[in-house]
Amino acid sequence: MNNNNKQNALKSFACALWQDINQKRIIGAASNLTYSTLLAFVPIMAVVFAIARGFGYSIYIEEWFKSSLSSQPEAAETIIGFVNSYLIHTKKGIFLGIGLLFMLWTTLMLISNIESTFNDIWQVRRQRSIFRTITDYIALLFLIPIVIVISSGLSILIAALDHQLKDSVVLGPLMSFSIELSPYLLLSIAFTTLYVFMPNTKVKLSSAIIPGIIAGTSMQLFQSIYINSQIWISNYNAIYGSFAIIPFFLLWLQTSWIICLVGAELSYTRQNSEDFIGNIPTEPSFASKVDASWEVLQIINKRFNNGEKAVTAEEIKKEIKISMRNINNILYDLERTHLVAEVVHDEKGDFARYLPAESLENMTKEHLTTKLANLGSKLL
Repeated sequence: MNNNNKQNALKSFACALWQDINQKRIIGAASNLTYSTLLAFVPIMAVVFAIARGFGYSIYIEEWFKSSLSSQPEAAETIIGFVNSYLIHTKKGIFLGIGLLFMLWTTLMLISNIESTFNDIWQVRRQRSIFRTITDYIALLFLIPIVIVISSGLSILIAALDHQLKDSVVLGPLMSFSIELSPYLLLSIAFTTLYVFMPNTKVKLSSAIIPGIIAGTSMQLFQSIYINSQIWISNYNAIYGSFAIIPFFLLWLQTSWIICLVGAELSYTRQNSEDFIGNIPTEPSFASKVDASWEVLQIINKRFNNGEKAVTAEEIKKEIKISMRNINNILYDLERTHLVAEVVHDEKGDFARYLPAESLENMTKEHLTTKLANLGSKLL
């Protein structure tokens, strides 16, 4: 019976996860990010190549990039040509300013779209402050290329050690295993970091590690399949010629983002598993929304009248036993009706608390119903 309960719970969790993915339109979001990435790809690679040249191993970066697109050597050569041309022209005259502005705009737009998509997955309505947006985005703009350069440098170092130790009985196989494992490890760390850092809310590391490993492993396996499908792609090239690089590059970007976003959704469901296990999310009626909003409003007002510390969303959830996603949407709508005000003590909302925005002594359920009806909003 225990096993049956576990199987039923797992089945309901999987169904709820799939429904949540559909509700949040993960495929469509991946398409939007694919377009943003396409615009920002050459500028970002230009930064990577420029930093690599500063470290003195731009040749190794080119080899790494060509190996990543070994199934499409024409695409790799074309992109490298674009990057080199971009770097040359940014040193000349007015293009220096225009080129840098375009690089910053496309890259920051990509990061902004990623954050917005992750916030949608996590049901976060509040954006980063302007100061934090500027500092975080600029940090990412420079850290990502540096991480790529350093990781490729480590790969070169490990490969050199493997060549020296290949005759060793013990260290040779160990080093070869490390080389094979390193891409999975690096991608898993990258996805885990992205899942923790990017949403503008508190994400537990324990909720992001397993999705990060799953996404990193899936990405590396997809990359291996993509690289090893040269025969099929060669046949495609025979039909479409040089234009074949475009759809296959877009396919690579789209699939990569789908893997990333599904991992982000899995991270969200792990942290809020009690909302999913044994419960497939459904859209509540307007009447149930009003009832739940009234309960939340009473809890916030009671805390305020008793002179106690302002309540958090987690504390509200413990009292009225509804899902965190619905509580977040209720609080968001109550803010929009100017009945509740959010007090944020931390940029990522770790300590966000809620107070009455006006006197609620004369508030009635009918008055609340009218305010919510005027919003024309629904819970997700």
